[in-house]
Amino acid sequence: MANIANLSGRLLIALLFMGGAVQKLGDPAPVRAMIDGIGLPGGLVWAVALFNLVAGLGLLLGPKVRVWALVLAAYCLFTSYFHWQLRADPWQMTIMVKNWAIAGGLLILAAQGPGRFVLWRDGR
Repeated sequence: MANIANLSGRLLIALLFMGGAVQKLGDPAPVRAMIDGIGLPGGLVWAVALFNLVAGLGLLLGPKVRVWALVLAAYCLFTSYFHWQLRADPWQMTIMVKNWAIAGGLLILAAQGPGRFVLWRDGR
């Protein structure tokens, strides 16, 4: 049961990131504006979309699921900054806290590992 729950959790989290990649590729303007808003070049949206896709696949399939989980946890915490808009849009605070919760789940995954169901093992 633990291995099935682990795989299901990895799938759901990976779908979040892969869906984010599709969203960024389909309509890059909102993310481009957020990136521009902190003084970085908006063209980074393409690198972020690629990262979301590759990291989501890495989290789901392996290898290095623990590493992907740690990297994605850091990514979630970093991107929380974009949602700190208490006065402009209070709902963004909910997204910020959800990012923290996703980071928490990813940290648990990093600690526990991918379980039995992973396509590519790390070789250990």
